[in-house]
Amino acid sequence: MREKYVSLCDKRKPLKALALPAIKLIPIENSEEEYPAMKQLQKIFLQGLVTFLPIALTIYIIYAGISIVDSLLGDALRQVMPVYIPGLGFLLTIVLIFLLGFLLNNLITAGIFHKMEQKLTQVPLIKAVYSPLRDLMNMFSKGGGPGGGMQTVVLVDIGDNGIRAMGLVTRDSFHDLPAIEKNANDHISVYIPMSYGLGGFTLLVPRSKTTPIDIPIEKAMSLAITGWVKAEKHDGDKHDV
Repeated sequence: MREKYVSLCDKRKPLKALALPAIKLIPIENSEEEYPAMKQLQKIFLQGLVTFLPIALTIYIIYAGISIVDSLLGDALRQVMPVYIPGLGFLLTIVLIFLLGFLLNNLITAGIFHKMEQKLTQVPLIKAVYSPLRDLMNMFSKGGGPGGGMQTVVLVDIGDNGIRAMGLVTRDSFHDLPAIEKNANDHISVYIPMSYGLGGFTLLVPRSKTTPIDIPIEKAMSLAITGWVKAEKHDGDKHDV
């Protein structure tokens, strides 16, 4: 049987080589050298786009903010005024804000408002909405709230491998939180902002693991949001990192 199989294999005809068409390689010329005008137009367009987008977004955000504030009292004014002037609700809201701030700087009115605030925060639904918003506003105010708001920009040591993160000290004492103060052990709360987003997380960090740095809080937030991307230096920038 083996001899028969070998003889059949010997009778097979050899396969012919597959003829492939000749492939011609054509070098691709450098388009940048061939079309210098196109490269220059692309550069000009990108420069214009980088300048236009921040301006357009800033104008849009300011316009949207004014429109929202104007609508707070503007809708009510439209019901009582025969002719409504656009922007009047915004101006009236600004006046009321200044008036409220003036009253809160008076000891008597500030005490009355504080008592009203305590009564309001005892209502479950109002407490769930009002208290976080109040704490958020106090966080961005200097000297506001029990913790004093955002106070100092620090670098936080992450582990022992030399990695550091920039954060904002939100509390250096916990006198109003006895349960945390009992276990704080010279810890401070540091808010670590996230890049390219409005978010972050808060850590209780040993004071010895933080290093204060002398830059404004606004500059620190700007660096954090943009991922520390270095922009072109402007004359108005007084602090460089």
